[in-house]
Amino acid sequence: MKTTNYSTIADNYDNNQFRSDELKLDWDLKYYVDQHKKSDYMMLDLSCGTGLYLEKQVRLFHGININWSGLDASKDMLKKADEKVKNVDLIHGYVERIPYDSCVFDFISNNYAFHHYVDKESALDEISRVLKINGVYKLHNIAIHEMPKWWVYHYFPSAHEEDLKRFWNKELIYQELIKRGFEVELRMEYRMEQIAVADYVHHAENRDISVLTLISDADYKEGLEKMKSDLKIDPSMKITNDFAEVFFISKKL
Repeated sequence: MKTTNYSTIADNYDNNQFRSDELKLDWDLKYYVDQHKKSDYMMLDLSCGTGLYLEKQVRLFHGININWSGLDASKDMLKKADEKVKNVDLIHGYVERIPYDSCVFDFISNNYAFHHYVDKESALDEISRVLKINGVYKLHNIAIHEMPKWWVYHYFPSAHEEDLKRFWNKELIYQELIKRGFEVELRMEYRMEQIAVADYVHHAENRDISVLTLISDADYKEGLEKMKSDLKIDPSMKITNDFAEVFFISKKL
């Protein structure tokens, strides 16, 4: 399995407006806080990247005594996060060896990152270890097995081949969480729509989508040229695009 070198895309990562536009109040975190009245809470954003999630949630949960932490394997991404958020414990480290004591966190968020972990079994073991009893681990990711018509795969078919090597399907993730004693709720969101190719070509040019860094330069250039060629033929060209997201809300028993 190939891995993404995030130091090469850290500067461009926040240029993808979809990443910031989709961030809203984390209702699962709010539900946890509402259901567990405590003087303070320990929260970890696992693989926090440039801090987009933390920046939004710290502001939206202002007034609630949450001790925020963020962990990431990329020092360059953490440097970007440090520019965004204050009073957050940002730590360089790896999910397979989380540098915290056992039973520390009430809530762990894990957004768009699980597929990057080389040793996913060890990652889940570590997540379970640092989570408190009755704490919640929220895994949120795209569900690539449910979205074969994603525009990325349409123009860069070798990206689909790479993702199939990196992503566990939802059934496997569910069973691995159950095996570790979690009580698991699985939700999915799916949409299919017609999208304008012109609205997405700059995302391809930015090459900040992790799988586009894993395919060969030749495959990348071929796909980008195909997008541009399609737009020359028809500047208003639309294609069918589907997109799926999966949410695992897992309580440690």
